[in-house]
Amino acid sequence: MSQIPDQLHRFIFENYEVRGELVQLNQTTKDILSGHHYPLAIQRLLSELLVATSLLTATLKFEGSITVQLQGDGPVRFAVINGDHQQRLRGVARYEGVIAENAGLHELIGKGHMMITVIPDEGERYQGIVALDGDTLAACLEGYFAQSEQLPTRIWLKTGLNEEQPKAAGMLIQAMPNSNSEQHALDFEHIVTLTDTIKSEELLDLPAEEVLYRLYHQEEVRLFDPQAVSFVCTCSRSRCEAALLQLGKTEVDALLEEHDEIRMDCDYCGTEYHFSASDVEKIYNDQLTPPETSQGVLH
Repeated sequence: MSQIPDQLHRFIFENYEVRGELVQLNQTTKDILSGHHYPLAIQRLLSELLVATSLLTATLKFEGSITVQLQGDGPVRFAVINGDHQQRLRGVARYEGVIAENAGLHELIGKGHMMITVIPDEGERYQGIVALDGDTLAACLEGYFAQSEQLPTRIWLKTGLNEEQPKAAGMLIQAMPNSNSEQHALDFEHIVTLTDTIKSEELLDLPAEEVLYRLYHQEEVRLFDPQAVSFVCTCSRSRCEAALLQLGKTEVDALLEEHDEIRMDCDYCGTEYHFSASDVEKIYNDQLTPPETSQGVLH
């Protein structure tokens, strides 16, 4: 069986005021998990967060980015996925201690919250904070939509994790704005009931068109062109150089005296950037104008 492409599919129901999204992520999931050696429970959590962020990003009505972060007092200090309107995603998790394979959301995060930050390319930044009241990440996100968007929304998140090819997929069903009559509510519940029959192996392994046919073959569904999803890290050597410039020559020289070279690691993709004394001298001699800095760690 050929690998399902990493794509997000949007669809609407012709006879109901209901819209939907379906996303399947194979290579993107593998790229985000590779190189980090996360325990299985954290792989599952980060994969679900990846799918959820893709679904949320698809609801944006403008060009921009979104960050979904979980933070609490549990062994997972934070887990975060960044995405944008082009479905370019990256993410990372930080944890301490031994993690049980079957640990759930609250065992991992503890008492905490979810922060959803939306940054449009033009316009004001928005941040919503949601308590982790639900038992699952999907339930917490449904609470977010009920609280902030006031739109009935259901979300399904599925993962299939193995070392060779981890997989993740999800669906979102949402009532259209202004569809608040009793009949619209019944229509929404009808679609939710159909979607609830989805099996993990179907959503993870079957082409999107076949999934939608199995679920809704008695309904009229309009499927739009899919959008490609990918892992993209924005780190670069030039951003690391900018970080060194902003740090200041005195502190940089002190680091070089202590370590002989400076190494910067990208938290997201694990790429290492090395700078010798001659590299640093060239950076400062060239008098670069600092662009946006890298998300890295100095060593």
